[in-house]
Amino acid sequence: MEKQSTPRETALKILYKVDKNKAYVNLELKKQLQNNDYKTVDKGLITELVYGITKYKIKIDFVIKKFSSIKIKKISPWVLNILRIGIYQILYLDKIPDSAACNESVKLAKRYGHHASAKFVNGMLRNISRNKENIKFPEKKQNPVEYISITYSHPQWMVEEWKKEYGITFTEELCKANNEIPELIVRTNTLKITRDELVYILKEEGIQVKKGKYNEDALILQGVGNIETLKAFREGLFQIQDESSMLVAKILNPKPDALVIDACCAPGGKTTHIAQLMQNNGQIFGWDIHPHKIKLVESTANRLGITNITAKARDATVLIEHLIGKADRVLVDAPCSGLGIIRRKPDIKWNKINTDLEDIVSMQRKILSVSSKYVKLGGVLVYSTCTIQQKENMGVIQSFLDSHTEFKLDTLKPYVNDQIKKILYIKDIFNYIQILIKQMDFLFVG
Repeated sequence: MEKQSTPRETALKILYKVDKNKAYVNLELKKQLQNNDYKTVDKGLITELVYGITKYKIKIDFVIKKFSSIKIKKISPWVLNILRIGIYQILYLDKIPDSAACNESVKLAKRYGHHASAKFVNGMLRNISRNKENIKFPEKKQNPVEYISITYSHPQWMVEEWKKEYGITFTEELCKANNEIPELIVRTNTLKITRDELVYILKEEGIQVKKGKYNEDALILQGVGNIETLKAFREGLFQIQDESSMLVAKILNPKPDALVIDACCAPGGKTTHIAQLMQNNGQIFGWDIHPHKIKLVESTANRLGITNITAKARDATVLIEHLIGKADRVLVDAPCSGLGIIRRKPDIKWNKINTDLEDIVSMQRKILSVSSKYVKLGGVLVYSTCTIQQKENMGVIQSFLDSHTEFKLDTLKPYVNDQIKKILYIKDIFNYIQILIKQMDFLFVG
């Protein structure tokens, strides 16, 4: 039987696959942890290394360039990630001695490289360990964009974009917040249980629970390992969903007997929330272009005991003639750059380039235009994203309004409570909301 990999070796394999195969960090990490019987402390180290290195890759690579005599592009992918693992421990993990970080990295270099690789890794890491307090990073006053890019490890083009839209001070705060650990937030499935009853049950399962800040169905959980092992999860008493995301269905405000179309429904958090608000009555058509994602929606609905969703694999840019003018409510939770959920998915920073945005915006405009045709007279169309790029948000909405004069912006004030009003980045909430705060992921609703 093959010996189980050490935590650092498993982290190395995950990072290598993410780099080489463009695998998603969260999915690759989940797969590795499920396929190996690690102790809780080892799972914690693997997770810390993978997410930590993904978050701070630019800063770590900046250090490598400072100390390496070999250009970073010429370092083998295995050795490069071994260096990243060692450097992350030296710079960020105080509880691990630098000597242990060096020694374990050298062992990996011997296994995934050769004698010269091990010697190179050993020399690099020991040199960095001796000089870590004297590493010179870019000066904030001289070049604030480069400073933010390196210090908080965000691509420079991204920092430039946000600087133009929000100013340098807010951009720094945003990049800093993106590296913080997000809270685990769930939505009570009120079709089965009340929030207070769920609090009691979760506490009985050993989970620390706090009530959400902005939504009456939300709970913040702490002390959770694998959430799928909880009895309350398996019985469909709650769904993982951020509070900002919960606001979308509230604004859609579907009635129990309504016909609702969710044009981009996967993975199903908002779709099932809509069903919950409809008391599992009426009819919801949920679409996504990927069949495997539709299966996720169906699985979630089944677990929650929801029966009024019909989920199908469909391209939202293609009009379905017989549904024109039939829907009471239509939600376009548009595919987007995802730059508002970097805290939860830090690899988004490395999977997007500036030129991607034009193609994304074109697709968003087309989906919104097609989906608008399903709205009946007097019906409601809601557009939402999880990005902070204005061209994907108000840019898309304004373009839509210019060419669809039959629609008008409506007020969102009835759906925004006093707690949310206190933390809105955009204070004028007449017809759109933009949330950009540390406690919540980004949400744009139009």
